Amino acid sequence: MLIFILLGIFVLALIFLISIYNSLVSLSVKVKEAWSQIDIQLKRRTDLIPNLVETVKGYASHEKGVFEAVAHARASLMSAKGPKEIGEADQLLGGALKSLLAVAEAYPELKAQASFGELQKELSDTEDKVSYSRQFYNSVVRQYNEKVAIFPNSIIANMFKFQPAEYFEASEADKEPVKVEF
Repeated sequence: MLIFILLGIFVLALIFLISIYNSLVSLSVKVKEAWSQIDIQLKRRTDLIPNLVETVKGYASHEKGVFEAVAHARASLMSAKGPKEIGEADQLLGGALKSLLAVAEAYPELKAQASFGELQKELSDTEDKVSYSRQFYNSVVRQYNEKVAIFPNSIIANMFKFQPAEYFEASEADKEPVKVEF
């Protein structure tokens, strides 16, 4: 009789262990999937940028420094690895794109061009998708990190070497209030 009780306790403990392990694996996969969505949207944006640059270049060929800054920032983003490095490169690209769009604003005939308007709309749509993907990624990372840190999950997470995931964080410049001047 005692052997059945011990066997029952062992089976329940094994089921508990498997359940926690599977939930950690599931959340780990969700973190990777969420990161992939950020990666897809950033790739989409980097694919749009050459078209936008070429369109603006036709009107503002003397703004060479802006085009070089955009090209450099785009290359940095494409070669970046991991949330922190990609976040930094993304901030660099965001600043370069703001400069490019400011140059475009100085050319009314460019703003009236249909292809430029469509590219601007696509870029804006992509920025919204990047923002949503970042939010979703950070939400999944929070869930995963909580699961890894909570007792008794933390014991099992340590046994199987589950590590907390890295958040996608905004730069200090993004946290500053926007100044609007008329």
